[in-house]
Amino acid sequence: MITLIAYAGAALAEIAGCFAFWAHFRLEKSSLWLIPGMLSLALFAYLLTFVESEAAGRAYAAYGGIYIIASILWLWLVERHWPDKWDLIGAFICLSGAAVILFAPRSA
Repeated sequence: MITLIAYAGAALAEIAGCFAFWAHFRLEKSSLWLIPGMLSLALFAYLLTFVESEAAGRAYAAYGGIYIIASILWLWLVERHWPDKWDLIGAFICLSGAAVILFAPRSA
């Protein structure tokens, strides 16, 4: 359960942080947007340390699927663009792969 909460929080923090940079550089928002963006990206990195995994690389690889799902939700809820069927199919494939990476039985 902690892993899922950490992944969800990390995804929200990473997307919000990246969006702050997008807003500044692409939407011509104030450079003050970069401050919460940097704080949010630091929070993202911190939250990933709570993922239950013996290897950081495996935790990050599994997170990739969560990030994609969160990005599709951001697209829909924040940017108000409805994801098309290819967005949803791709997200499902990625989330399936992330589950295999994270939850597969490992030999010691």
